[in-house]
Amino acid sequence: MLSAPLGRRLAPMATRACVSRAGAAGPAAAGSVEATIRAKLEQALSPEVLELRNESGGHAVPPGSETHFRVAVVSARFEGLSPLQRHRLVHEALAEELAGPVHALAIQARTPAQWRENPQLDTSPPCLGGSKKTRGTP
Repeated sequence: MLSAPLGRRLAPMATRACVSRAGAAGPAAAGSVEATIRAKLEQALSPEVLELRNESGGHAVPPGSETHFRVAVVSARFEGLSPLQRHRLVHEALAEELAGPVHALAIQARTPAQWRENPQLDTSPPCLGGSKKTRGTP
């Protein structure tokens, strides 16, 4: 849980949506995008805390999509870096996913000291978009 003491918490978080994905290339393994994001961030940043949430279910996407994520990454690699530099490191690690299946990624990139001050994964506001059906378009 998020309020636990700082430590290596890399266990998956519960997601709000199914994590299987059917893409242009056909169905993928359950949670494949989420698992790839987790693995790449672990390798690139050696995080002390990595909390990842699939928020796709709150958006106008097909059931089981893996397109919208929120991540909290706590790493000593962020020491002395600006928020922009931290986000760039995350983007570099996930360049392939951000160019393809991932439409949105909310990032909380903190140092261990910052996480101790506020050990919570933020929540995203409700999606204001919609599908053609909700906009009244045929």
